[in-house]
Amino acid sequence: QVQLVESGGGLVQAGDSLRLSCAASGRSFDRYPMGWFRQAPGKEREFVAAITWSGGSTFYAGSVKGRFTISIDNAKNTVYLQMSSLKPEDTAVYYCAADPDGDYTTDVAWNYWGQGTQVTVSQ
Repeated sequence: QVQLVESGGGLVQAGDSLRLSCAASGRSFDRYPMGWFRQAPGKEREFVAAITWSGGSTFYAGSVKGRFTISIDNAKNTVYLQMSSLKPEDTAVYYCAADPDGDYTTDVAWNYWGQGTQVTVSQ
């Protein structure tokens, strides 16, 4: 089992920055790619970004590319999502995920999930 705990969400204004953290623990978590998804009210959960545990490869959704950066601190077993130039449409619950099996851009492919952290971006 892998446990994931997100933190860092909050209420910010458009144009602000925010950094989310995801602390990982449990069995063999250091072998898994990690990712971030988000779910806005009334919408399906969507892929945001992913990273290999080595940090050597990163992947982004088109809607966040150039504004969000995913990174990993292996010593702290923590994955980060640095979000800049935030927009109201970035408002959502952000989830950390681990261990994809298949298409990493789909939520059904991921085997482990955190509880989510709310990000609200006001005008």
